[in-house]
Amino acid sequence: MDKQLFNQRKKRIRDLIYDKHYQPMKQKEIGYLLQVEPEDRKEFTQILGELVDEGVVEVSKRGKYRPVTKKMLTGTFVCTQKGFGFVSVEGEDDDFYIGENDMNGAFHEDTVLIEVTQEQAKSGRRKEARVIKIIERGMKEIVGTFEKNKSYGFVVPDNQRFDSDIFIPKEQCGNLSDGFKVLVKITDYGDIRRSPEGRIIEVLGHRDDPRVDILSIVKAYNIPTEFGEEVIQEVEKVPSSVEKTALDGRMDLRDWQTVTIDGEDAKDLDDAITLTKTDSGYQLGVHIADVSEYVKEHSALDKEALKRGTSVYLVDRVIPMLPHQLSNGICSLNAGADRLALSCIMDLDEKGNLKSHRIAETVIHVDERMTYTSVAAVLDGDEGERIRYKDFVQMFEQMKELSDILRELRHERGSVDFDFPESKIVLNEDGKAVDVIPAKRNAATKIIEDFMLLANETVAENFYWQETPFVYRTHDNPDGEKVQKLRTFLENFGIVLKLKKDEIHPKEIQKLLTKVEGTPEEALISRLTLRSMKQARYTTESSGHFGLSTQYYCHFTSPIRRYPDLQIHRIIKESLRGKLNTKRIRHYESILPKVSEQSSKMERRADEVEREVEKLKKAEYMERHIGQQYKGVISGVTGWGIYVELPNTIEGMVHVSKLPGDYYNYNEMSYSMVGERTGRTWKLGQPVKISVTGVDKILKNIDFEIIEEDEHGEDRRNKADSE
Repeated sequence: MDKQLFNQRKKRIRDLIYDKHYQPMKQKEIGYLLQVEPEDRKEFTQILGELVDEGVVEVSKRGKYRPVTKKMLTGTFVCTQKGFGFVSVEGEDDDFYIGENDMNGAFHEDTVLIEVTQEQAKSGRRKEARVIKIIERGMKEIVGTFEKNKSYGFVVPDNQRFDSDIFIPKEQCGNLSDGFKVLVKITDYGDIRRSPEGRIIEVLGHRDDPRVDILSIVKAYNIPTEFGEEVIQEVEKVPSSVEKTALDGRMDLRDWQTVTIDGEDAKDLDDAITLTKTDSGYQLGVHIADVSEYVKEHSALDKEALKRGTSVYLVDRVIPMLPHQLSNGICSLNAGADRLALSCIMDLDEKGNLKSHRIAETVIHVDERMTYTSVAAVLDGDEGERIRYKDFVQMFEQMKELSDILRELRHERGSVDFDFPESKIVLNEDGKAVDVIPAKRNAATKIIEDFMLLANETVAENFYWQETPFVYRTHDNPDGEKVQKLRTFLENFGIVLKLKKDEIHPKEIQKLLTKVEGTPEEALISRLTLRSMKQARYTTESSGHFGLSTQYYCHFTSPIRRYPDLQIHRIIKESLRGKLNTKRIRHYESILPKVSEQSSKMERRADEVEREVEKLKKAEYMERHIGQQYKGVISGVTGWGIYVELPNTIEGMVHVSKLPGDYYNYNEMSYSMVGERTGRTWKLGQPVKISVTGVDKILKNIDFEIIEEDEHGEDRRNKADSE
């Protein structure tokens, strides 16, 4: 079939049906009108069928073809665990609700064509639609638990949003027994009468085997864990030490006192610092590993790095963007070795204002590999650490001095600093969670954060004014409706949020966080404030960063673990070498939108995997503490219950049916549960005592129960039991 001729005929038929003089006709009538020859009737029928499938044309009950009368859109289907779903459409502010009977065989993450059945009305009713056609399947491979029957097997998906077991033919089952975690490729998505069918492409191990639980999550998100042969071959050609020829034309900074400051476990060290005090202020050097020297554009390494987008940091492993030979070897700024770097050297006055800067290709030599813990100890006056690092004490103190100045400058312009409690999950040799330890930022982590932020801003502004193609890190202003909801919520705490036409300045957010600092509700107000804000992303336009209250920002400081950083390093080096000609500018203009989109997408995937693994391990830890009691704070309130967060950041839920003493209704305006009879209220930020009653590791849920105490602080429930 001539594709061009087919499309021409298709356009002709579509134009006919949409002609203003056209009256709805049956297939045979259209055929007569267009004088379709007998040998072309099959193609004619196919064209009409495609126009209907694509939502361009619809057929009446009487079989007459006519222009669509309903709004047709294409979007991504998201299934919920409750049986219904939503479709998100690019350019639409709100998702479309899809009822259980309107899914038309769609599964989670499918790209679908929908027909809008209910536009959002003034009454506030949500938008509704039904799935007309599945354009592309989203989930092609599924991780689940294998179960064997006499004549066949089936896989129960780990992802609760894929709401059907997958049939496995007998010949595919092999010698597998119940309980094995497997990766299944779906070969047939089934229909109303038949379950989806698949074949097993990888056996991950038994569900009780060490670390198989985390591997299952990694595989479910399609994160590659191995590098292909072509990538490995390229890595083998990379030198293990800096070659003399690579130093030509580079600024030699090997005699500058230089340190790296990272976590104890870090092996991919991509930033180093130098700092000296000058007569007029400070000279700060932020030196970043020159990864682009070893990962060339269009190479297998480069393609794999773009595909991965980012390194993924899990509780028991790192899945790197680049092979370990690079990320922990020649690209890592290891102490005692010469390394190639891209440096941003900044001259600042005594008040922290940037007076001048230079971006250069350099060679550096790190004198000491420091940890956040050691630097913080030096600054806290630990005598042992100060003696051990006596040659660096003055520099660390000057770093703290400058860090405080920079932080205050950002605070003055309205930069928002969310200081959420974080935790470290400790695993035993078998990969089981044995402890969850609260972790807080110290002076050293803030130093590195402040210096990296300044370097990223400086580089972004530099290239913005050069008007060269670039990848920026942007953060849009919050959505007006979400800001209004936040304002309503804060009124419950007696806090007034100043808005201007539904818009808010980051300084108002900053004032809010300062106001609640140290209060019991600090963590949850911070979290709800963050939820009202949009997600930061990578873009080719410098549209500003709301959270940092700056017009110019990029990611320059982590090219070992983030692709956007690696990408802009190439642009920076070409600019420094005078090679950014018209041809190269056009090249970057053509590829950077896709690079930005892919990097944003992979960042979100990595965040989701990290969250899922953390939830799993926290649930596993609490499984060993069922029956134990803890004090916590109500961190969330929904129609089905309240969430309580413990000091170690573990969160569990008290189901509405388990709330004591009354039948409770959810008050959406005040984010609270209110008793029908007693008027008793459970609200955000309220301290409570709970008992752990159950854990579901598959759903990663932790169940709590409220423990009420009498006026003497005794457990009412236990007292009742004893009586």
